[in-house]
Amino acid sequence: MPSLIVINPGILSLIQDLGRYGVAQQGVTQGGAMDLHAFCWANYLLSNDSNAAQLELTVGLACFEALDDCQCALTGADMAATIDGQPISPWQAFSLNKGQRLQFGAAKHGLRAYLAIRGGFDVPKVLGSAATVMREQLGGLIPGQPLAKNDVLERYHAPLLTTYSTIPSEYIPDYSANIVLHVIEGYQAESFTPQQKTLFYHNPYQVMSTSDRMGCHLQGTRIKGLATGLISQPIAVGAIQIPSDGLPIILLNDRQTLGGYPILGCITRMDLLRLAQAKPNDKVQFKVVDTQLLKHYQQQWMDFCHFFTLPF
Repeated sequence: MPSLIVINPGILSLIQDLGRYGVAQQGVTQGGAMDLHAFCWANYLLSNDSNAAQLELTVGLACFEALDDCQCALTGADMAATIDGQPISPWQAFSLNKGQRLQFGAAKHGLRAYLAIRGGFDVPKVLGSAATVMREQLGGLIPGQPLAKNDVLERYHAPLLTTYSTIPSEYIPDYSANIVLHVIEGYQAESFTPQQKTLFYHNPYQVMSTSDRMGCHLQGTRIKGLATGLISQPIAVGAIQIPSDGLPIILLNDRQTLGGYPILGCITRMDLLRLAQAKPNDKVQFKVVDTQLLKHYQQQWMDFCHFFTLPF
């Protein structure tokens, strides 16, 4: 059921779902929506399955035209969206009638917006997922490729909703707020002296323009670990690698599955949701998490997964 045609793909528009799991042993990374908070709320607004494929828009400047009457939801960064020139705010569902154009400006605060459609986009699945991973050439309309001009997006048939649900204001993030990332230190934290860790935790870092869906590259105080010649190991999402130049990299959804740089620890899953909206030049501050706070974040994550019926 053709629903949207791409007039302008913008900076980077990718088809994403929850991701590709259970295939890391084959060297295949998870991919999937970077900001699960915004992604899940978009599907929730349309009563979609939690894994229904959406569009992840990075920075903005995209434009789509409706090929049929449809219902959509928009969450994440405010990209000054308009329908035929009329402003529409994020974090709501709306109707898009045949022939209308949905135009996006550039995000002022935050980096990514999510556009969902009632029923979800009908996209071929690879290894159980429609998630686009450019590095591995998997997912999307054309394997591993972002959307391009004149691409036609189809949706699964689903009856149109008669009413829309709303998102409570307390669940709408403030993407202009300071970013504090709580660290769960791993066994390799012992490879860093107390002095080096003090530098790491007491100095802010700045997101670099080289950051992407593989990793968030940070500029700031350089730190150095004692370990050298490490054997490659599996890498979890949110792992903080310290390469030879001493500048931290937080590994994200499209990361490689193995790596050999020392890992100081991982940031919490809840903090990953906020980091997904960090733009170049945004500042981040690290804070070691204590046992009590860790339990709090773990419970938050479990509640989040339960509310949206996530399969992990």
